[in-house]
Amino acid sequence: PKISKKLDCLLERVTRLGHSSTLVSCRSVTTNSEATYSPGTGSLNLRWVKGGQVDELERRFSHHQGNLPRALPYVNVQYYNHSEKHTQPTVIRPNTAGEWIVFEFLPGSKSFPALRAVEVAAAMRGAIFHFAKNPMPEELSGHVPSGKPTTLPHISFLPLSHVGSEYADGRLLGLAVSIPDTVSITARQALYRAIGNWERATGKEHLKLTFGKEGAINLRRQSEPITLVSLRESVWNRRSSHFVTITPIALPRHPGNLRYGSVNSRSKAWDEAKSSIVLACKHVGLPEPASVEISLAPYIKGVYPVHRFPTFKQKQNGKKQGFKQVSRQLIHASITFKELVKGPVVLGAGRFIGLGLMRPMNERHESHSGRAPKP
Repeated sequence: PKISKKLDCLLERVTRLGHSSTLVSCRSVTTNSEATYSPGTGSLNLRWVKGGQVDELERRFSHHQGNLPRALPYVNVQYYNHSEKHTQPTVIRPNTAGEWIVFEFLPGSKSFPALRAVEVAAAMRGAIFHFAKNPMPEELSGHVPSGKPTTLPHISFLPLSHVGSEYADGRLLGLAVSIPDTVSITARQALYRAIGNWERATGKEHLKLTFGKEGAINLRRQSEPITLVSLRESVWNRRSSHFVTITPIALPRHPGNLRYGSVNSRSKAWDEAKSSIVLACKHVGLPEPASVEISLAPYIKGVYPVHRFPTFKQKQNGKKQGFKQVSRQLIHASITFKELVKGPVVLGAGRFIGLGLMRPMNERHESHSGRAPKP
């Protein structure tokens, strides 16, 4: 009893765990409570410690010294709710899923096709970063202080196009700033402030992205209800077991030549590309797909074939040469899971800047291009 009383006195003084926004009330108990959530295949992503946590914390402290913005290293762990496990099918969410801030491209703006998704996403990213306070948290900037890419899920910029309907033409209609559920409150606040600073600086009813002599996109932040169907998050995050690419996936590793060479070498390259997509699914916390189909042609009306998209180059840290530009192979994909998945699903090396966005399919309502993918 004396130990329990002393422990309770100590626990009464605990106000938070880890971060100042994680308020807690602690006490000691003598009986076991039944768990409400357990690790496993579920729809809830929670942060957890990873191997080498102490070493990583010490390394990062050498950069931020307890003063600069920082995010604790972690891994995502999926949890399921015990009360739901036997009452409805398990629904899985990728670790990139979370809150969306949607911007609509206004009438009279320069009209861009989805072929320029990366360019538009980069312009949006640059505009927001211009009004963000430095140094930015790595979950906003996407980089650690040394300049290397962060290993944490971070904020992404997803251009949304008109696809999937009878009259779909592939025009970009707006853009979503996507904030994964696990992003820290510090990074969220940095993003909100940057957008607010941008809106206050314009002094107008709309924002503007300028593309030199080609004109400008006028855009406005939207709130619910959103009129344009293609900009509604519910279109992109509904539950499905079948997803197809709207913008092609930038494969994280080069599979070989998909178009030329011997039959054997091309077959190996296509198999390698499929394997790369399986790894991309696992990388964002999704299960291994039941089937993966890939193509240089689109799977849904309004989407452009791969050869029409500009070459996508990404910085890669070489052991000898330092950072260098590496071209990533682009590929369309049709992915089927055994489980239901709740999007938005974004895969591949370009997932934070407009590539690899996938649309959940409903065969009764979606309009495919010439050939339908196999189930």
